[in-house]
Amino acid sequence: MQSRMHSLFESSLNVLVGAIVAFTSQYIVFPIVGIHNISLETHLEITAWFTLISVARSYVIRRWFNGLHLRSNNAT
Repeated sequence: MQSRMHSLFESSLNVLVGAIVAFTSQYIVFPIVGIHNISLETHLEITAWFTLISVARSYVIRRWFNGLHLRSNNAT
């Protein structure tokens, strides 16, 4: 079982890689869907918000599954 700190680290690293991919893909996808003339600062802000949301989501889901695993092991 992972410690809470290890879960947070793994989730954060996973999301960091996702943020880099998302930031890069914004430059490709935004113009395709008609979003133009976005500043670098706006791209970074959008990426930062979704990164924070993703870290929280990933952490909660991982802790939930660890809890399920712990309860499953205690039941046997």
